[in-house]
Amino acid sequence: MSKILLLGSGELGKEFVIAAQRLGQIVIAVDSYANAPAMQVAHGFEVINMLDGDALDHIVAKHQPDYIVPEIEAIRTERFYAYEKDGYTVIPSAKAANYTMNRKSIRDLAAKELGLKTADYRYAASAKALSAAIQEIGMPCVVKPLMSSSGKGQSTIKTEADIQKAWDYSQEGSRGDVAEVIVEGFVNFNYEITLLTVTQRNGKTLFCPPIGHRQERGDYQESWQPATMQSKHLQTAQDMAAKVTTALGGAGLWGVEFFIADDGVYFSELSPRPHDTGMVTLGNTQNFNEFELHLRAVLGLPISEITQERIGASAVILANEHSDNPTFSGIEEVANATKSDFRLFGKPSSRPYRRMGVVVTYDNLDGDIKAVTERAKELASKVKVNP
Repeated sequence: MSKILLLGSGELGKEFVIAAQRLGQIVIAVDSYANAPAMQVAHGFEVINMLDGDALDHIVAKHQPDYIVPEIEAIRTERFYAYEKDGYTVIPSAKAANYTMNRKSIRDLAAKELGLKTADYRYAASAKALSAAIQEIGMPCVVKPLMSSSGKGQSTIKTEADIQKAWDYSQEGSRGDVAEVIVEGFVNFNYEITLLTVTQRNGKTLFCPPIGHRQERGDYQESWQPATMQSKHLQTAQDMAAKVTTALGGAGLWGVEFFIADDGVYFSELSPRPHDTGMVTLGNTQNFNEFELHLRAVLGLPISEITQERIGASAVILANEHSDNPTFSGIEEVANATKSDFRLFGKPSSRPYRRMGVVVTYDNLDGDIKAVTERAKELASKVKVNP
């Protein structure tokens, strides 16, 4: 039995804890607020500001975990190097956590060191620098904080009037104390995918069937597995994912995002942990869902293969209003639907566009992926989050 210190306790962390509980592991869930989703199913919890390095040091020393597993970006990740020197295992590795928590590090690694194809990009640390970067990149373009997730602080620039608003929004959505943004040239892609990639301590790198997804406001709305794509593009994406995860090192599941365009495959982003679009695997589309895969890689358990068992889709349940006591209606209709399931995350409060749950649908391998996806969207639309 191992002790896992989970840094971040959202809905992805909650499913990871459930997977860990099933294999008899002890999990201490950490977040900046009490009663976070993963805390509700963990053995214990801590409420701290994870950007406070001293507070982070304190709970690591207090719990002496076998594994330190980050789930969010807003962590003083530079402390991870010291933890590794002290004999702790950081998942996937201290290097991976540091590089991927900051878009600048991971983009420079991918584009400059590994030579992966990416969108044209610049960095900016002020509204004035942002304007200059946009002049070089051209419009339309996308602005993202270097540290953020789920689309927070992300916007598309179409006219000069958008620039100041984009800068202000990026600062509101930035996590941590990094004010800088990345400006990306717009890739005229046909579709985008997440390639869940599993690196093992003593085994080969494995890939899940590709997951297609659609975004709004930089955050995923629905995802489906498998995404239909040419085999040459899938092979290219797998090669890219293998290169970047090898360069970062360590064991775990990674969410590697790609744009697929007429002129090929573009590397987009990388998360060193289960991915929100991968919640489609909660519909048992694979022999192991993404959280079970992450746990097995964390523990060093061998994973011989990843197989697609059926097709599936997921669609998010979003809140529309602020509430300190959200309730749900329409659940009965979803529960009554065939070949479907749902999760309510148990978040103690809601705000506009906050993800409060997910609906998953599925069918046999020879089913219609578009129909399954539309059914997930339709069912999710029936669930209302009430203030």
